[in-house]
Order: sequence, then structure tokens, then C-alpha cells
Amino acid sequence: MRIARFSIDGNVGFGVIEGETLDVIKGHPFAEFERSGQKVPLDKVRLLPPVLPNKVVAIGRNYAEHAAELGNEVPDTPVTFFKPSTSVTGPGDPIVYPSFSQEVHHEAELAVVIGRMCREVPRERVKDVILGYTCANDVTARDVQKREKQWARAKGFDTSCPLGPWIETELDPSDLTIMCTVNGAQRQLGRTSEMVRPIEDLIVHITEAMTLLPGDVVLTGTPAGVGPLTDGDEVAVTIEGIGTLTNKVIKRG
Repeated sequence: MRIARFSIDGNVGFGVIEGETLDVIKGHPFAEFERSGQKVPLDKVRLLPPVLPNKVVAIGRNYAEHAAELGNEVPDTPVTFFKPSTSVTGPGDPIVYPSFSQEVHHEAELAVVIGRMCREVPRERVKDVILGYTCANDVTARDVQKREKQWARAKGFDTSCPLGPWIETELDPSDLTIMCTVNGAQRQLGRTSEMVRPIEDLIVHITEAMTLLPGDVVLTGTPAGVGPLTDGDEVAVTIEGIGTLTNKVIKRG
């Protein structure tokens, strides 16, 4: 099932996508819901970020080739950091180039959307706390990341976390193709099976320390091939079985 968050005529809601139609649901997807029967052509709605997370928990250096391309070793334990809720933006929305950086990179990632409040999740129960999966771009001010010990500004600036275009709830995430293109040219191509640590291990690691809430998002790392974005670029993240998240880069006006 593909679940989208959308806006139409100023009203925001959730719906199930079937082909080129969106079937509006009653309530939200974090509990049992009913379809309203109101069906809207997909091209008549504006797709929003599929969730508004309380927090985005991201994992760094979870693909060995990506760690190597930036001169890093694969860490003994997952590198964990946050992107604030204000960094989240949706499909078709602009990525606004931050004024304090001269080198912003794309990072295509599989995002996990949490479906229920959870803490200290045992490995065998991880699937029970996941609502589904979506595409993400962990946009990074690389120059700032290199010169500042903390990554908060480098990875947490406004619009640095595009998510979308929807949540796919029926998906085996263990071996999916991840691709990133810039202006139609391929930059990144990898598979989720190349992760150093799979999703189950990441959720166990994160929830040892903190409670995840419905709608929270976990970013699982990026494959090799990250590179620069400039004003006017169109960057697209495509993940097998989910779809394509597209955003355009603009300078702050």
C-alpha cells in the first residue's frame, strides 16, 4: 500500500494511492483507518512530506564504499546523528542552498518510517514497529561537515531532508536498488544489501537509547557516489519498489 500526505484546496490529509488516483482516508495511517470513498486524481493534489517527524535519526557511514570515498573507516558502532524536523521538505519542494556553505552534496537514502511508539525493540520485533519506507536525500554541507566537529549545521539546515513521494508499506527492504541522478545524469547507484548494518540492527541500536514515536524517520545511510549540487540542479532519488523523489536546488533569495 502506498500512503501519501497531501494538500488540496488548503486541506491536508492522508490518502492511499492507487494508480493515478488518491483515495482519501479518515484519520491518519498510524492506527487502523477507513477509506472515505473520496477519490481525487493524483495530478490535482500537492504531495507533501509523507510524515512530519518529531525527529529524524540518521546513520552515517553505513556503506563501506561511501565511507572510503570520503577517507573514512567503517565505524565499530553506527554513527548516529539527528536532522531536525525543520529540515524536512517534500517532493517537488526546493532545496535551498545555505548561505554558509560553498559545497552542498546529495546523499540518496532509504528512509524507514516508524509506525508506533517503541523503545528497546528486540531484533525479532523490528518489523512490528515499522509503518513503511520512503525515499530520502540527506543533503549535506560537506565543507561545513569537514570543519565543524558536530554535524548539526552541516546536515540540519532548513530543507536538508527531502522525503517522499509517499510511504510504501508492503516492501522487503533488504535488497533494493538506490539511484541518484542530477539533471538526469546518474551519480549514485547501489543496493540496500550493501549496508554494513541492516535495518534491524539500526533500530535496535537507536531504541536502546531513545523512544521512537509514530512518524519518526530513520535514515539508513547512503551508497558511494555523493557529489556536489549547484543552483538550478534537479536532483532525483529513486528507490526500487517505492518511486522517485525529485527536488530542485535554489539559492536563497
